[in-house]
Amino acid sequence: MKEIRLERSVKAFERAKKVIPGGVNSPVRAHKAVGGIPFFVARGEGAFVFDIDGNRYVDLVMAYGPLILGHRHKACLRALEEAMGKGLSYGMPTEEEVLLAETIIEANPPVEMLRLVNSGTEATMSAIRVARAYTGRPKVVKFSGCYHGHADYLLVKAGSGATTFGSPDSAGVPDAFAMHTLTLPYNDPEALEMVFAQFGNEIACVIVEPFVGNMGVVLPEEEFVEALRTIPKKYGALLILDEVMTGFRVAWGGAWSLLRITPDLMCFGKIIGGGLPIGAYGGRKEIMRLISPLGPCYQAGTLSGNPISVSVGLATLKVLKEEDPYPILEARTKRLADGISKLSEEMGIPLVVQHIGSMLTVFFSRKPVKNYDDALSCDTKAFSLFFHAMRKNGVMIPPSQFEAMFLSLAHDEGVIEHCLDAAKKALEEVKEAQDAREVA
Repeated sequence: MKEIRLERSVKAFERAKKVIPGGVNSPVRAHKAVGGIPFFVARGEGAFVFDIDGNRYVDLVMAYGPLILGHRHKACLRALEEAMGKGLSYGMPTEEEVLLAETIIEANPPVEMLRLVNSGTEATMSAIRVARAYTGRPKVVKFSGCYHGHADYLLVKAGSGATTFGSPDSAGVPDAFAMHTLTLPYNDPEALEMVFAQFGNEIACVIVEPFVGNMGVVLPEEEFVEALRTIPKKYGALLILDEVMTGFRVAWGGAWSLLRITPDLMCFGKIIGGGLPIGAYGGRKEIMRLISPLGPCYQAGTLSGNPISVSVGLATLKVLKEEDPYPILEARTKRLADGISKLSEEMGIPLVVQHIGSMLTVFFSRKPVKNYDDALSCDTKAFSLFFHAMRKNGVMIPPSQFEAMFLSLAHDEGVIEHCLDAAKKALEEVKEAQDAREVA
């Protein structure tokens, strides 16, 4: 094992903390959940990232999902070079943004009309706004552990009961902003039925991650899926599937096609930009026609549909459509997940690996994780040990128990073998620490 040196990253982090809150531009990057400091990236190549100290890691973060083709894929680089040769931004329509919208709609028949925006947060907040405009109702139902961006009314934690009002989950969010958000347990169809029985004529929409990635990978149970299909519809509310993470990641048609759910609105991001900033939301024409300039629901963005993000997104989707890599991605992800599970069984380490498509999470838990409370019960100390041991052995995983890992086309069989070898060594360290803890 090559010794990892981080002298330059340590100095860069100290500089960053003087001018950027926490030294990072998104909180999880600070590594507070696992301890230690982040390394600063110099470049990426295929399945690997290289830090400014010269260390190489297998990248299982992949920019938290967008890089399904791997770092610096040749199709993306060609598209980027061509687009930049024409100009960076215009503030006016381009044919390419129409083509991207058509491509997304072709893959997702529930979407008849679509608006491009700049991020997943913009997509979800805009979808909720148009849902409220369409229904004339104020309330939104969300689920604990599902993250839909940092709009004020979505940073809300659950109340003490299934149908109690939530409270702000972030400083700077007034209580009044949270009063119309109802937060329920994920995978709990009875709670969904109860909240609609109490507030049904006030609820505009239900928003949900169909396969959750933001508390780690958590899959919906069939009874919960059926409740999502039927209960909002029965009460005249809209169903919004947040596929910012799962869209074009778990299948060409996304999670809705695997679960056989037909949503009223969908949100996209990540892969549709191929690694550049982008978002999109869309749905039935009768709903989307309420958006300005056709209707009274206002939403705008100077850089929406910018030609750079659009070009790389189109290149990414073209590769996915033509090559159909999903069976290979799923097989490699399953091999990694099954391999880690087998190692944990052999060592007697309580551990559950949950995966879908090319997403997976290693939960240090004695039981399957079905909701946010289950996720919170995991052994985060064991995960922290696992994280640092994987990093020492040349594999970068997300620095939080509650994030998904992602594979790409560049993660070939040799890379998977490297990851399994690193996992074996990492789990040996976890086992040694757990045994020492028991002795103490």
